Amino acid sequence: MVDFTPRIHYTTTMLIPRAITPRIEAALLDTPAVFIQGARQAGKSTLVQALCKKSPRRYLSMDDAATLAAAHADPVGLVSRFPEPLAIDEVQAVPELARAIKASIDRDRRPGRFLLTGSAGVMVVPDLAQHLVGRVELHTLWPLAQREIAGADGSWVDLLMAEQFIAPPVSGRGRHALLSRVIVGGYPEPLERAAADARRRWFASYETTILKRDVRDLANVENLAMFPDLLRLLSGRDMSILNTADVARTVALPQTTVRRYLAVLSGLFLIRLLPAWHRNPTLRLAKAPKVMLVDTGLACHLADFDHARLQSNPTVAGHLAENLVAMEIAKQAGWARTSVELFHFRTLAGAEVDLVLEDRRGRVVGIEVKLSESLSATDLRPMESLRQAAGDKFLRGIIFYGGTQSLPFGPNCWAFPIDALWSSFAQRA
Repeated sequence: MVDFTPRIHYTTTMLIPRAITPRIEAALLDTPAVFIQGARQAGKSTLVQALCKKSPRRYLSMDDAATLAAAHADPVGLVSRFPEPLAIDEVQAVPELARAIKASIDRDRRPGRFLLTGSAGVMVVPDLAQHLVGRVELHTLWPLAQREIAGADGSWVDLLMAEQFIAPPVSGRGRHALLSRVIVGGYPEPLERAAADARRRWFASYETTILKRDVRDLANVENLAMFPDLLRLLSGRDMSILNTADVARTVALPQTTVRRYLAVLSGLFLIRLLPAWHRNPTLRLAKAPKVMLVDTGLACHLADFDHARLQSNPTVAGHLAENLVAMEIAKQAGWARTSVELFHFRTLAGAEVDLVLEDRRGRVVGIEVKLSESLSATDLRPMESLRQAAGDKFLRGIIFYGGTQSLPFGPNCWAFPIDALWSSFAQRA
């Protein structure tokens, strides 16, 4: 029997530094409150507890029953009881805390007073949005990036958006190792479980907890039983253009309900919508977003794909590789020096570039993802469509592929192994 156990060796996740940490520490020096949002089990509590050890900050978790009860009974008293700065984990569990924190900040705007985390985005919890927006600095903590797991510094976002591009000399390990990373994903707990069955149990428990508890607590959902079906449907359409009408027909729900459910899944950081890039008004371009799951390990679990099934299904494997790359870039953008927005590009004629990075100056970098181990000139054609659409704002095009060699590939275009995204080049970037 062929052994498809991932050939990746991980250290204890407690020891994996989060690349966003310096940003959080800097924000605490000049902002009264910092809010770290992200999916459950992405590592928020571990990060906050590590920050608390560096300074005199009291840590309170709303996952603790006694603390939760105290917060419900007297949110103002809980916030004002401690003289030292506070870290409040899962603050969205007690929305009344937001009003108390707002009042406390309005009385005393010293920086670093509150370090907050939430498994639901600020904008999808009304009390948090009303009272905290404008008073806190927001940061999103995704599941571990492959670059963090590999222990490599730097960000490809800074490298790609540089005025002068210096291609790093990196090589890849090929498809087998890549698909192993796709299957495991980036949640810390599954990374520590070597056995596929153990990871499967964790994902099953995670799915149940999120969809039965957090969805119920976050929104007034009349049909909780539909959420697993909807999430599985989306995992099967990973990195596809979102057709809300078709999704609504498939799950037999009104489009308005599907849109509301999608907003909940997005607010829980389970899915991410990738908007269409359409800056050129003279071109006929697709306007619908793409939908992707935030973690490929969870996507594989939902769609019941292991290493063997992915190897035998190149179409699904290709979509998941594209998802891995898109989320890897999104995660690295969180700590990059260069601020970018992420899009996809598609013409009505069908030319498509998987990922588009645009900086504040409007400069554009296109990224294509190919799981194949070789490339041909036809792989550049969609990039040419983006080049024409972006005009003089087009900076360069990149193809990440399943091969092992890095090479120039056309004017202002380069091809790199997908592995390059987590290869070390920190001193060169």
